[in-house]
Amino acid sequence: MKNLTIVVAIAILATLFPATGCWNGKKIRELSNVSYDPTRELYEAYNPLFVQHWKETTGEDVEIVQAHGGSGDQAKKVVNGLEADVVTLALAYDIDAIVEQSQTLKPDWQKQFPNNNCPYVSTIVFLVRKGNPKNIKDWDDLVREDVKIITPNPKTSGGARWNYLAAWGYELKKELGAEGFAAWQAKEDKTTLTPQEAAAKEKAFAFVQKLHKNALDMPSGARGATNMFVRNGQGDVLLAWENEALLTTVGQNNAAFEIIVPSISITAEPPVAVVDSVVDKRGTRDLAEGYLNYLYSKAGQELVTKNFYRPSDPEVLAANEAIFPKIELFTIDQVFGGWKTVQKEHFAEGGTFDQMMQ
Repeated sequence: MKNLTIVVAIAILATLFPATGCWNGKKIRELSNVSYDPTRELYEAYNPLFVQHWKETTGEDVEIVQAHGGSGDQAKKVVNGLEADVVTLALAYDIDAIVEQSQTLKPDWQKQFPNNNCPYVSTIVFLVRKGNPKNIKDWDDLVREDVKIITPNPKTSGGARWNYLAAWGYELKKELGAEGFAAWQAKEDKTTLTPQEAAAKEKAFAFVQKLHKNALDMPSGARGATNMFVRNGQGDVLLAWENEALLTTVGQNNAAFEIIVPSISITAEPPVAVVDSVVDKRGTRDLAEGYLNYLYSKAGQELVTKNFYRPSDPEVLAANEAIFPKIELFTIDQVFGGWKTVQKEHFAEGGTFDQMMQ
């Protein structure tokens, strides 16, 4: 009789609280965030913060599911049917590709949130071993024959594309000079070149080609590259997101490595977006928009900073300026004319990167 009572009690509990995410007869809504490699720690910390905020403001319990990988690979998965309520990827082109190939987002997706949908930014720096044994100081040192580089593959990794473009911009400035580089950034038509500009582009091609020839086997994503350098002890220098480099050194209190800040680098702008067709199908638009909007809040921006991304809120950035070294930065629009131009010229099949690797 006692055993029968237990069985009945279990059956009643199973009816009240089935294993389908229900509580008090209401299904717990789930939000899927498809993201790229270096944001693992950021969203592991952000998700419970947002869940608590959502509970306090709406009374609703929610669950966040996240997935990480190379940014280009993640975009392809979404195109091929992986359902994501939001995407938080390494570069705008990957989200543009989702728009063009699956029409699951609106073409004007970068108007959904402030700062072109970028609640945080980063840049590209160098991570070297303690004491900087190869005496690496700037981009020129990365093309020396005695230096082996760790960088991901630009065909699959958004971080690798930022690495590539940062190096290209450095060499372009070196060849054009400060005034010529400023004039180049202000120039709207970057297809009609002066002889000096054409020669500078040829030099940049040769420089970035030589840099990638110094690279060891290129993994598909930025986190894989970090693991090669940090865990496996491969290479002399890692081309890294600033947040990855700070996480490895400051965040993990690791004295085995140090950061070298180059003379100039690129503003890496990882955007976020709501996947319209998915949230409308699931009825999660309010949750998805709330999830991304909260990244811009003071609490979200403070958490972004603790994970070593540069916050978009100028007050939060100013309060944490000791974390982020001053560095001359340029944007992809200023030097390359935006992601669509870059993709077509540099990373599409037969583009400059493919030509370099032949």
